[in-house]
Amino acid sequence: MPLLGAAAWLGSLAASLTTGRVLAAVLISSAAAGATLAVRRRAARVAVAALLLVALAAAGVTAFRAERTAHNPVAVLAGEGAAVTVVGTVASDPHTVQGGFADQVVWRLAVGRVTGRGQTLELRAQVLVLAGADRARPALGAQVEVHGRLVTADDDREVSALLKASGDPRTSRRPDVWWRGAGAVRQALRDSVARRPADQRALVPALVDGDDAAVDPELQEAFRTTGLTHLLAVSGTNLTLVVGFLLVLARWAGVRGRWLHLVAAAGIVGFVLMARTEPSVLRAAVMGSIGLLAMGTAGRHKALRALGGSVVVLVLLDPTLAVSAGFALSVLATGGILLLAPAWRDALGRWLPRWLAEAVAVPAAAQLACTPLVAALSGQVSLVAVVANLLVAPVVGPATVLGLAGGLLTLVWAPVGQVAGTLASWCVAWVITVAEHGAALPTAAIGWGTGPVALAALTASTVAIALVGPRLLRNPITSLVLAALLVVAVLARPPRLGWPPDGWLLVACDVGQGDALAVAAGPHTAVVIDAGPDARAVDRCLDRLGVERVPVAVLTHFHADHVDGIEGALGGREVGGVWTTRLQDPPGGVREVVDAAAEAGVRPEEVAQGRTFAVGQARFQVLWPPADQAERGPGDGSTANEASVVLLVETGGLRLLLTGDIEPEGQQALARLWPGLEVDVLKLPHHGSAHQDEEWLRSLHARDVLVSVGADNDYGHPAASAMEPLERDGAALYRTDQDGDLAVVVDGGEPEVVTSR
Repeated sequence: MPLLGAAAWLGSLAASLTTGRVLAAVLISSAAAGATLAVRRRAARVAVAALLLVALAAAGVTAFRAERTAHNPVAVLAGEGAAVTVVGTVASDPHTVQGGFADQVVWRLAVGRVTGRGQTLELRAQVLVLAGADRARPALGAQVEVHGRLVTADDDREVSALLKASGDPRTSRRPDVWWRGAGAVRQALRDSVARRPADQRALVPALVDGDDAAVDPELQEAFRTTGLTHLLAVSGTNLTLVVGFLLVLARWAGVRGRWLHLVAAAGIVGFVLMARTEPSVLRAAVMGSIGLLAMGTAGRHKALRALGGSVVVLVLLDPTLAVSAGFALSVLATGGILLLAPAWRDALGRWLPRWLAEAVAVPAAAQLACTPLVAALSGQVSLVAVVANLLVAPVVGPATVLGLAGGLLTLVWAPVGQVAGTLASWCVAWVITVAEHGAALPTAAIGWGTGPVALAALTASTVAIALVGPRLLRNPITSLVLAALLVVAVLARPPRLGWPPDGWLLVACDVGQGDALAVAAGPHTAVVIDAGPDARAVDRCLDRLGVERVPVAVLTHFHADHVDGIEGALGGREVGGVWTTRLQDPPGGVREVVDAAAEAGVRPEEVAQGRTFAVGQARFQVLWPPADQAERGPGDGSTANEASVVLLVETGGLRLLLTGDIEPEGQQALARLWPGLEVDVLKLPHHGSAHQDEEWLRSLHARDVLVSVGADNDYGHPAASAMEPLERDGAALYRTDQDGDLAVVVDGGEPEVVTSR
């Protein structure tokens, strides 16, 4: 069964990631190879035939599902940009996402009927609804009617189109009673911890039912660094704990025999309803059921067979799981626990109490099995994950059970429910402490390449550790020495290994889809221009540069991808001042900057064209915005972009132009205000957006061009139309998404860019 599961997974992957011709060639070659290998032995022939049949079935279902999703009538209407009226059932909880210029509410709709372009069609399709943050939010399971315009989806494997709603949805039928009941439990769970501190108030629902909407992004990053992310999502562990608790109560109440199976089944169904019927929840329910099965007699062998069979069924029912990172991590973690943990537990059990040996072996096996994939996704390997999971393990169960009890009891009598919720929040307070302190360790995680060679080396190392681990762990001396080496590796700050390069003048930090720049201004001192979207990312970058003092932090404008990381840039450093553009828009970004500046003990100050200042060897001149910019009121995203502070920096004999997100109109104005301006290094405006004034950019004659951009962003940045003209003129282009941090140095009087990757 595990081999059949792997065959189904590979077949679906092949259909998802390759063209039809390549897929046909792969399948034909596989069939020929299998037939050749199976000629002599009937058993082998049957096995190979079964594997090929399952792989072909998964590939066929995946191809059919993709075709049906991408080319149904809804997708056709989306290609035409049709205005439509859609009737369907709300298939996910509405949640708020931050857009480039404004927040939006996003939810999934299972379409039953669509009217547009003079026709009404009844069909089954999924669309993603985008609405303004001020729009009404329909309840999960409700039947609604929505008016809007269909547009093509970026990823058409899961949804047929995006629906940009033009008004509030009209509810024509309330959710069924089970959805209303599940919603009541979720709300009661939140109410039971409503009086607790914000992080605890957010984490208890995340731990019980995966409701992580209120978890602070910085805390989420700490959980990622320490390998605790699985606690923020619905996982098999959640279900195992909840259903296991119900079984204990049932036994205490005298339930025996097959009735316990009924209790377990009811618990699984209730858990899925409470956590929502998303694919990730269904996957977690299956993995949790396998975990329960593993607890029984001969459980390991039954669970392995169940794992393989579950993969086959899940991939056939929902082929999109084959390319889901969450699905892969769940399967790998479950497989690691079933295959590796028993041997590791027995080896440690020679000199440790069995309960402690099992407590160490289970998270270690799960983490080891997932390590190559985690590195491929995040570019790092956590060194504290096993210890962090071991430290929080004693409170995860009580927190989950008490949190659920708090929600259920709140429905009956709120004060009692709040007592249980408070106890749960005390438990998660320890989890938060472990995550925050673990992430703050000097080498909590190490960077790892995401290329094929790096990942192949890591995978080979993982396999070697899995095979050799039990032998090493049998001996207490060897185990303690290895543990001591790991502790030293985590606590000791490693040498920088050539980063940052000596004499760096400017560094563009790799902070994802946003800008964060540092201009050297003396020992451990830098002027910071923008702070990116992620406080931890900019803080790590400045730490690597050794920046302890920030005489001036300049925020070019107030969009989230330039100011949301401000606390990371200023926190823990000596700050002299915060300068901003004159256009105080959008308001949310302004508030964030004002609050962070107050925390640092300074007040923001507006700057405009003509201001000059010097810090250390670096001289700065503000070229834009003009002094009358403040007369323009808040507007759309382009208005804020046009108000970006543009700085000309002279340092080390070089001229650097830092342009924020200024757009073509402002670029043309700069060309008129500063004719003949030429620079050595250019920070390409607006992350390489297609909206550029090509003539002005080329007139700067920059030798090196830096592009601050996030990998796989949704904006199409950087655009070929922005980069190709500069490359044709001989400029060298460097991108943070591909090259990591970008450092400008001087070599022989000429600029040179050194990358961290």
